[in-house]
Amino acid sequence: MTEQALGDIQRPSRLLSIDLLRGLTIGFMILVNDAGSERDAYAPLQHAWWNGFTPTDLVFPTFLFLVGITTVLSLGSRMDRNVPRMTLFWSVLRRAVLIYVVGILASTFPFTHLAGMRFVGVLPRIALCYLIVGSLLLISKSWKDKVVILAACLIGYWALLRFVPVPGYGVPTHDVPLLDRDGNLAAWLDRWMFAPQHLYERTRDPEGLLSTIPAVGTALLGLLTGLFLRSQHALRTKIMGIAGAATVSILLGLLWNITLPINKKMWTSSYVLFAGGLSMLLLAACMTLIDIPAERESKLQRSARSRFFTPFLVFGTNAIAAYVLADLLEEILSTIHIAGHSLHHVLWYALRNAIPDIAFASLLYALAYVFVCWLIIYQLYRRKIFLKL
Repeated sequence: MTEQALGDIQRPSRLLSIDLLRGLTIGFMILVNDAGSERDAYAPLQHAWWNGFTPTDLVFPTFLFLVGITTVLSLGSRMDRNVPRMTLFWSVLRRAVLIYVVGILASTFPFTHLAGMRFVGVLPRIALCYLIVGSLLLISKSWKDKVVILAACLIGYWALLRFVPVPGYGVPTHDVPLLDRDGNLAAWLDRWMFAPQHLYERTRDPEGLLSTIPAVGTALLGLLTGLFLRSQHALRTKIMGIAGAATVSILLGLLWNITLPINKKMWTSSYVLFAGGLSMLLLAACMTLIDIPAERESKLQRSARSRFFTPFLVFGTNAIAAYVLADLLEEILSTIHIAGHSLHHVLWYALRNAIPDIAFASLLYALAYVFVCWLIIYQLYRRKIFLKL
């Protein structure tokens, strides 16, 4: 594939598959984040404790992967219209700052524990990755330099973890295990930068600063996929290309896993490749399911198909709003107290006492929670209100 094929981008019709996958991702994210009891949830609905992988560990990288894709689709169309690069950069910077600020505000709501404010997290990581990949796209539309930067992110992060001595612990693989939970360079940097009350796990943070380097790699996988989607190739060729790249990425991730374990909380390079490959496969599946039929359908048929997928498109078209809503609603349920117990506690134990199987009760609570969030976001969707930062 030539650089020309990816550089001379066209203006394709909107791919509903992206909104579909984003909606599925957000829905599943809410499901696993807001279970009745995370500790008692079914194993696939929990994160791997350390090394390893569960379906839940695919949620965040898939969303970051989609951030990379939509960055290309959004900025690419404006670059086609010859909007000045500096104007676009300020737009990218503004959006990144807004996402970061919203993330900080959402994580500190209802603002009663500001002393424990967390400066990193899901939305702050998305903001940083978006700022970096958006800037890289504005510098050059070439796919080759993005591949080089991707490799540098993954290999560089591995080298830092493998060869740099960790203060107080020693040399990785010699004095301390390579991915010791607290005795790794990423965790040490978290503790050096932030006091314990500002870290998600007190001694480390899964969205810490150093692991943002490979997270940028995840977004770059999306950026490269987005460039390919904007190429002149036929839709079926794009699907086959994405599926092929996914297979290679998964195999590379599994091979690297032998020496650098797949680990979501460390966002290891093997995890980037493995999860990124799975995200590509999911995208290819969604494209086959919704975009391929749309090519040969009438406008009426496409409208009917779109309505069929509406339950998923609701979250997909207001993704960040849905995520923030789910966070705020959980905080509200935890803040309101009835007879000395939080409303979350009251609702959860009412369901738990009615259903003997705790894991099943936890799942039902999570499904009900997703449905409540969906009903609220649906009011925006049916009024064609799409909140964009």
